Amino acid sequence: MPSQTKRKPAAKAKPKRPPFEIGGVSVAPGQRATVDLPLSLLSDHTPITLTVEVVHGREPGPVLILSGAVHGDEVVGVEIIRRVLRQAGLKRMAGTLIAVPIVNVYGFLTNSRYLPDRRDLNRSFPGSPTGSLASRLAHLFLTEIVEKGTHGIDLHTAAIHRTNLPQIRGNLSIPAVRDMAMHFGVPVVLNAALRDGSLRKAAVDAGIPYIVFEAGEALRFDEVAIRAGVRGVTRVMAHLGMLRRRTKDATDLEPVIARRSTWVRAPEGGIFRTHTRLGARVKTGGLMGTIADPFGTREFPINAPCDGIIIGRTNLPNVNQGDGLYNIARVDDPQAAAEAVDIFRDDWETSE
Repeated sequence: MPSQTKRKPAAKAKPKRPPFEIGGVSVAPGQRATVDLPLSLLSDHTPITLTVEVVHGREPGPVLILSGAVHGDEVVGVEIIRRVLRQAGLKRMAGTLIAVPIVNVYGFLTNSRYLPDRRDLNRSFPGSPTGSLASRLAHLFLTEIVEKGTHGIDLHTAAIHRTNLPQIRGNLSIPAVRDMAMHFGVPVVLNAALRDGSLRKAAVDAGIPYIVFEAGEALRFDEVAIRAGVRGVTRVMAHLGMLRRRTKDATDLEPVIARRSTWVRAPEGGIFRTHTRLGARVKTGGLMGTIADPFGTREFPINAPCDGIIIGRTNLPNVNQGDGLYNIARVDDPQAAAEAVDIFRDDWETSE
């Protein structure tokens, strides 16, 4: 009998990843889609939607939520997400990216932090399907988007007329939150308690670790803040196994953890002049700035109440009594924090 050649058993076909479902739209593996979730009608009958970009990788992995403009005037996060979505590496991404550049659509259209009902969306979570406008938007975003994720990054700036040093805020007692925060690549990580009504608390309550990136100022683009945010997001994605890590990110910036922060407020109204820059190290009693009357007859020195690093500052020269002037991060080793800020600055000043 002629000899028969034994055939090797055929390799089992790799199971295909299921599509990602959102808002009645099915996104196949390796594809991306823009999905409009209906919000409401304006008074002139113009429809308003919450627009989501879904990038569904061919390989399984985490589901990362990126949210921007929860406060409608904080445009830095919108640009960060736009640039992340243009990254070529997303074509080979594992897992799923759910990007919402503009959460507070109403505020964004009017250059306002708030919604038309004057409520702060970031104090309205988890919301309700039958509540106020802010409550309804919070409920829709939480249930239709956030709860589909495994991790989240919320992108913010300082409030109007203030600016923030690039920093991460999160409840570091949660291991997954601490993990993302330490890999983002900013000089300061603030251990921030969960605040009632915030997106971050609602997400963590739902079992989804969320961190907040703070940098720059409202209604203004800040190129350093934007590029730091883009790199930070992609670094976290690489750490989660969604993207390949870039060679030039091989040297990690070791951030300094701040236990809490303290606002220094104006003791009197007047004309404010700052003598210290954002990111500067301050020592207890050190002169940070001066408030004077417009006639040049009286001056009030602004001294540091503690050791630390300036992570936020007002941009206005005219201030009223009680206005926030500086936000100081209290750290165990201010010298190490100042060095981390210098390394961060050097990196961005020499990068293209």
